[in-house]
Amino acid sequence: MDAMGSIIVIQILHGLAYGMLLFLVASGLTLVFGMMSVLNLAHASFYMLGAYFSYQMLKWIGNFWIGLIVCPILVAFLGILMERFLLRRVHAGGHVQEFVLTAGIAFVVAEAVKWIWGTEPLPVAIPAALSGAVNILGNVYPAYRLFILFFSIVVLAFMGYILMKTRLGITVRAAVSDRDMVSALGTNTPFVFMLVMGIGTWLAGLAGVIAGPFISTYPGMAGEILVDCFVVTVTGGLGSLVGAVVASFLIGQLSSFGILLIPRFAIVFVFLLMAIVLIIKPSGLFGEKGRVS
Repeated sequence: MDAMGSIIVIQILHGLAYGMLLFLVASGLTLVFGMMSVLNLAHASFYMLGAYFSYQMLKWIGNFWIGLIVCPILVAFLGILMERFLLRRVHAGGHVQEFVLTAGIAFVVAEAVKWIWGTEPLPVAIPAALSGAVNILGNVYPAYRLFILFFSIVVLAFMGYILMKTRLGITVRAAVSDRDMVSALGTNTPFVFMLVMGIGTWLAGLAGVIAGPFISTYPGMAGEILVDCFVVTVTGGLGSLVGAVVASFLIGQLSSFGILLIPRFAIVFVFLLMAIVLIIKPSGLFGEKGRVS
């Protein structure tokens, strides 16, 4: 393969790896935003907490895989507590109160992270089993980036199965479409939405754990990914898992090739994509009000 072909292959793989990492974070946001109509600006903070929790657990016990299981659960527990004792109290007041509350939570988390772990980037070692490289069409590519890609695909399949094939998924989709009717039929809708928040923050924490060895762990990582997450959510369509996948893929490729070709204006391509989609279809690529897909 010639030099140009190699560059294209590598950039496509870079875009896929980042796009799938972005999907893990944004899928949780789009589920919470689309299903619960909650404007959660603290969502990326849970992603950051997942990375820091993983760093600390790796420091204590030296096992990345245990952290991959335990840390997202801890993050989900914090998300459930936030929904139960904070968001639920202001949800009736509308998006302005949610905006102020979640922005405040994000600020508190950011300061707590700096106070506990400091402001310097914390390198996280890649697990030994994934520290090598793989030959793809004559190009050597890091195995850990391929792990991010395939792991995200597994999570996507799992989430799709839960939402479309299980009783829990049916209940969640029904509660989104007509909350009052589902409540009248005896379903505990506050519990359902608390569970949705838990799943959303679990996904963010999961992304944070696998992001640590990929991009390192630092206090600004939440703010950097939050903008892309909202672009994915809006572009793909609120509540659409399929939309989150497609938008994450497109934004990953635009970011990868944009940085290669025009580094200073790479972020412009992302917002340009969102603008074009919203002009053509204001609900997003796969978004329909009151529907989870």
